[in-house]
Amino acid sequence: YGAGAAGGTLHIISRSVFDTTGNRVKLGLGQFDGRMAHVRLGGEINAHTALSLTASYRSQENEWRKWNEFDTTQVSLKHGLRLEHDGTLETELSFSRADMQLPASMNEKEFETFKASGEQGETSSPWQHNGRYSNILFFNSRLERTWGDLTFKPRLYYNRWDHYHPVTGSINDNPGTDVLGGDLEFVYDHALAGPSTLVAGFSARLEDTDDARKYKYADVAYNPFSGRIAETLSDRAGDLLQTQSTSNRVLGLFLQETVHPSDGLSIDVGFRFDRSDLDIDTTQYGEYNWGRGDYVDFADPVGISTDKRFNLFSPRVGLTYEFVAGWNAYALFAQSDQLPSDNEIIENPRLDVATATNFEVGLKGRGRDWSTDLALYRTVVKDEIVAVLNGWVTEFENAGETLKLGFEAAGELYLTDDLLLEAGYAYSDYTFEEFMEPVYGVGNVDRAGNRIPFIPKHQYSLALTYDHPTGFKARIAADGWGSYYIDNANTEKYPGYDFLTNLMVGYETGPHSLILNVENLFDKRYAVEVKKNTSGVKTYYAGAPRNAMLTYRYIF
Repeated sequence: YGAGAAGGTLHIISRSVFDTTGNRVKLGLGQFDGRMAHVRLGGEINAHTALSLTASYRSQENEWRKWNEFDTTQVSLKHGLRLEHDGTLETELSFSRADMQLPASMNEKEFETFKASGEQGETSSPWQHNGRYSNILFFNSRLERTWGDLTFKPRLYYNRWDHYHPVTGSINDNPGTDVLGGDLEFVYDHALAGPSTLVAGFSARLEDTDDARKYKYADVAYNPFSGRIAETLSDRAGDLLQTQSTSNRVLGLFLQETVHPSDGLSIDVGFRFDRSDLDIDTTQYGEYNWGRGDYVDFADPVGISTDKRFNLFSPRVGLTYEFVAGWNAYALFAQSDQLPSDNEIIENPRLDVATATNFEVGLKGRGRDWSTDLALYRTVVKDEIVAVLNGWVTEFENAGETLKLGFEAAGELYLTDDLLLEAGYAYSDYTFEEFMEPVYGVGNVDRAGNRIPFIPKHQYSLALTYDHPTGFKARIAADGWGSYYIDNANTEKYPGYDFLTNLMVGYETGPHSLILNVENLFDKRYAVEVKKNTSGVKTYYAGAPRNAMLTYRYIF
């Protein structure tokens, strides 16, 4: 796994259908009309077969902000079959629906009003009805079979998703994207300078979208003086602006050898290579013109065809050494190529792959009552894909080079048998080494030496957890997000926030538990994101106020 990712990949491993310890019912009620329900039922039908059914529902009206409702429903059915020679075959079919309104941004004056009142009403943004309303169908089947020292792990998956996605300037309507893929993975235990393991395999994936459409907003109000669109009145689709079909074919090869030449020493050497062929066919009938602030219809349809081929190579060499019992030192050298997304390629067909070269050293310590992790890294990214905010439009460009220096530390300490202290800190010094930013009306402006926006130098987290044998439990956790520049030009900083605090208190007895979670305990008024475009206009997105939910859980 890991195709097309720079710096890391999220690897999701779901609960095995053969795990019968997780049957439960969970119900919750909270502020802002928050509601949730969850159930998992599973077990072994016989000595060879297991089944499980999981269903979840969550919703919140979030009336503290206009156009802010959210709800999601998820259902998953899993089947497991035990085979001879310790083999297993697990299959899953799941469906999820998520409807999420996306509130408009605020200007500086409106953000000050929010900080004073804790509520966000009408804003000056023209785009009042953004959102994403999606359906996802997912099927996967994975086999694991062992013959002596060789384990075979083939996987097959199919995913279909659609969405109705009103965004800035237009409404995207995708009737369906089909994703079909598979992996053939082999694990071979052998001896090569000591006990060794070889992981290798092939992967293939096809993503296909047919007749995705882009529409005008049907209901808008105009400024009578400027003639520009002043605000949307609904998220109803109007006249057609664009149709588009996209196909992306990815073939991959991966290999990693892990050897243990001596006690306490482990060495990993591996790579992944992927080839991506991307075809995009677009027909445009009109567009939203940012200069005029209104839609423009073309006299004749405009056809655009984009064909791109990317080669992604990601080698890796890692070493871990236990120099004292409980203490490991490690060093890692890795390169990874980041593939531009479909939307980024569509906006800028000239985009190239971003290549990150990372060197990292660190320490990991483990004791009976404590643990600590320390990491120091240096990452150079060639052709990093950078967002440029020109007016309301987000454009994407390849920066010549960026340099990312960082230090991370995390630790846990049991102060008593029942009381756990956790702390974390990250220092991030991210800068543009080479970057010419395109600015409307000015041209390309040199940003070399500037810090990458939205990345604070300092971040921290603190937590204290109490878990008493009588069943009482509590946890208080706080995060801090330091100041950061809000534009590529580094003209202004947002101060961030300190001690954004969450609280959990609960009681557990036998199979029953009652938990109260309070997010943003002290009701801080802050922004989760602040941006400044190349014209100097700032936009703010509010963080949620204090929000409490009471949850009951029964495990059986």
